[in-house]
Amino acid sequence: MAQSIEVKNVSFQYDTAQGPVLAVKEVSFAVAPAEFLCVLGPSGCGKTTILNMLAGFLAPTRGEILMDGSPIVGLSQNRGVVFQDFAQLFPWRTARRNVEFGLEMRGVADAERRETALRFLKLVKLEKFADTYPHELSGGMQQRVAIARALAYNPGVLLMDEPFAALDAMTRDEMQKQLTEVWQETRKTIVYITHNVAEAVYLADNLLVMAPHPGTIKARIKLELPRPRDPLSANFVAMQRQVLGHLTN
Repeated sequence: MAQSIEVKNVSFQYDTAQGPVLAVKEVSFAVAPAEFLCVLGPSGCGKTTILNMLAGFLAPTRGEILMDGSPIVGLSQNRGVVFQDFAQLFPWRTARRNVEFGLEMRGVADAERRETALRFLKLVKLEKFADTYPHELSGGMQQRVAIARALAYNPGVLLMDEPFAALDAMTRDEMQKQLTEVWQETRKTIVYITHNVAEAVYLADNLLVMAPHPGTIKARIKLELPRPRDPLSANFVAMQRQVLGHLTN
């Protein structure tokens, strides 16, 4: 089931050779079950640091993060992560075997693993490529395999760190449409990191705009645009302008 997230007065400080660097300062927000939240901001605003704390890769220097009321401590298969890097897939495994990986770690039987993997590959429209290796797939297709893999072991939350940033514009637009369809079908809680205003407006229910040095929340915006969203509509363009105003002022 989709799960809630609460981030309470969280700060994170990196210790570097030049001294401590405060990357995130007193950030608080909540994500409801099945909500699609985008975190938007320029480079250096702490977006990825926040996602790494949500994933359990980093522990907050101050404050706490709760999932369904329980503190996040370390890694958990209840949080699926999709990165920007195409190399996140195992090159020696086929698409199906990549999707099976989390289930294999859980000790799920072969037949059930195969059935589940094929179901999620179908969800991302790649069932015909189940026996194809990552190097034989385009960048967009590799990202779809990564999304299927993250969903296959049924996490409560899906965390996505600019997963389409390295794709060409047409592929990125298609991936955004497909991700929206997958989210509407699975109803997972999604936290999505991006620096792309149009992408955030297309995807999100709610949006956090971050300010850098150190990373703080500059604005919270509820996106009350009907789905499916038309990037050429007047309401969509007006919302982009509103978001851009928060980024630039």
